[in-house]
Amino acid sequence: MFVVATAGHVDHGKSTLVRALTGMEPDRWAEERRRGMTIDLGFAWTTLPSGGTVAFVDVPGHERFVPNMLAGVGPVPAALIVVAADEGWMPQSAEHLAALDALGVAYGLLAVTRADLADPGPAMARARAEIAATSLGAVPAVAVSGLTGAGLPELRAALDRLAADLPAPVLDDPVRLWVDRSFTVRGSGTVVTGTLGAGRLRVGDELELAGADEPVRVRGLHSLGEPRPEAAAVARVAVNLRGTPRDRLGRGDALLTPGRFHHTDLVDVRLAGDPAADLPATLTLHVGSAAVPVRVRPLGPDTVRLRLARPLPLLVGDRALLRDPGRHHVSGGVWVLDVAPPPLARRGAAAARAQVLAELDGRPDLAGELRRRRLVRAGALVRMGVPVPTVSGRDRPEFAQPVAGDWLADPAYWRVLAERLTEEVARHAREHPLEPGMPVDALRQRLALPDRALVEALVRPPLRIHSGRVGAASTDALPEPVARAVQRVRAEYGDRPFRAPEADRLVDLGLGPREIGAAVRAGALLRLADNVVLLPDVLDDAVRVLAGLPQPFTLSAARQALDTTRRVAVPLLELLDRRGATRRLPDDARIVVT
Repeated sequence: MFVVATAGHVDHGKSTLVRALTGMEPDRWAEERRRGMTIDLGFAWTTLPSGGTVAFVDVPGHERFVPNMLAGVGPVPAALIVVAADEGWMPQSAEHLAALDALGVAYGLLAVTRADLADPGPAMARARAEIAATSLGAVPAVAVSGLTGAGLPELRAALDRLAADLPAPVLDDPVRLWVDRSFTVRGSGTVVTGTLGAGRLRVGDELELAGADEPVRVRGLHSLGEPRPEAAAVARVAVNLRGTPRDRLGRGDALLTPGRFHHTDLVDVRLAGDPAADLPATLTLHVGSAAVPVRVRPLGPDTVRLRLARPLPLLVGDRALLRDPGRHHVSGGVWVLDVAPPPLARRGAAAARAQVLAELDGRPDLAGELRRRRLVRAGALVRMGVPVPTVSGRDRPEFAQPVAGDWLADPAYWRVLAERLTEEVARHAREHPLEPGMPVDALRQRLALPDRALVEALVRPPLRIHSGRVGAASTDALPEPVARAVQRVRAEYGDRPFRAPEADRLVDLGLGPREIGAAVRAGALLRLADNVVLLPDVLDDAVRVLAGLPQPFTLSAARQALDTTRRVAVPLLELLDRRGATRRLPDDARIVVT
C-alpha cells in the first residue's frame, strides 16, 4: 500500500476525483454531502493496475479548514495536487502547495480536473510551473474528468508509477502514529486512525501515548476496512486500544514505541521561508497531525528557538511548518535541529547558539552530537533521533564506544576530563596530605559529572580507587615526610624484616597514627596490630622460612626462626592463617599449607 493526500483549492473536484477512482465516498459527514464541500479529512482506497493499493487522504480545500488539511498531509509521503481546468490556479492552490513545500514533500502528481468543461492546457502549464519551484519539482500531469471518467486510466497508471518511485519504508524503525481521528465503537471501545509512516504494528503491542505516563495496548488492527494481525508501513491503519477512554486522545496526539522518543516543548529549528527577524512572536507549529501554538525566539538569520504550548515527540531531522493563522499565511517549513537544546541564560548566548546551529543541517550526526553535548547517554540520543551503533568491539567506532554503562563521550572531552581528574587528585593530596585520596563524590562534583560511574571509569594507573577514594597506588605519591619516614624504616629494618619498631621509635621516625594509616593505605607499610607494622613485602619471606621448619611447628619455633618477638609473631601468624598460607591445628601448632 502507499498513501497519498489530495491538495488544492476548494471546489476543484478533489473529492469527486477520489470518488471516481475508488468508488467510495470520502466525505464522511452528512453536512459535507449536503453542502458539497469537504470540511474534514476523508479516507478511501482502491487497487491499481499493478495490483498494489493506494489509500487517499482527502483534505478540505477551503481556507477556513487549512488546519484540517495540514493534519492529513503532515504524515503522508506523496500528494495528488488537483487544479480545475475551468478555474486554474487559485489562492488555496498556492497555500496548499506552500504547505507541501514547507513539509518537504518530494513525490506527487498533478491532476487537472473538469477537463470536459475547459481546455486543460493553460491550467496545467501554470500549475506545473508553480509546482516545479517547490520540493516536488517536475511532476507528471494528467487531465481528467471525474464526471465522464476521461483520463482516469492514465491517472491510475501515473499513480502506479508514483508508487514505484517512492522510497521503501523503514520497517524496523520505531512507531510514531500521528492520530488524525478518534472515535468509539460500541463493544470495542476507543479507535484511532492515522498514517503509519514507518515501523510495524501488531495486535497485542504495548505503545506509549505521547505525553501520558501509562502505556496503552493494541486490542485490534484494521487496514483498508479489514481486520489484520499486523500492519507494516506505509499504511492507513485503525487501532483499537484496550482500556483507553475516548477523551484521553484525539487529533494531534501520537502513539509511540515506548522509550524511543523525546517529548519536548523546546526545539531549535532552521527556517525555509520567511526570515527569522520577520516572524511574529507567536505562530502555530504543524507537525504530523498536530497543531501547537509556539513562541518564537530568533537566533540567527534562518534559525529560531520555538517554545511549544505542549510537549511533542519530536526527532532531529523532523520536517514541520509554521503558519500564522491570523493572516492565513504559511510562514515556511522548518527542519528540527535540536530537540534538547541548552538554556540561553547568559549575555551573548543566543548569538553563540546561532553559530552552532549554522553548522547543522538537520541530519542526525552521532559524532557531531557528542562534540556539542560532550557527555550523553546513548538512550537519550536514540530518543532524540540520533542513531547509535548497536555493534560492539572493534566494529564500533571509537567515539561510539560507551565510556561507562551507556554513557557516550566526545573523545577529546574525555581526555580533558582524565587530565583534570589527575590534577584534582594531586591538588587534594597537596591540601590534605594524610588523607587516603579524594572522595569519588567530591571528584564528581568538581568535574561536574552526572554519574559517579564516570569518575570510576576515568581512573587509570598510577591512580586507584580504594574505599570510595581516588589516590595514588604507590609510595611515590605519599606526602614527603611520610615517604621519608618509610624509607628510614626500610633502612633500619631491611636486614631484620620481621622486627617491628617499638611505639616510641615510631614516634621518633615521625610515624604517628595518621601517618601510619596513610602509609598502610598506600601499601608502603603492613599493619599487623596497633603500633605493630612491618615492611609490606615480608609475608612471602615469612612463609618460606616457616616452610623450612619441621611440620607442624609451634609459636615459639616460629618466633625463633623469624628472629622476632612474640609481639610480632602472634599477629603475623594470625594474618597468615587468615590468608590460608598456614593452618592452626587443635593443639595450637601450625603447618604451612602448600
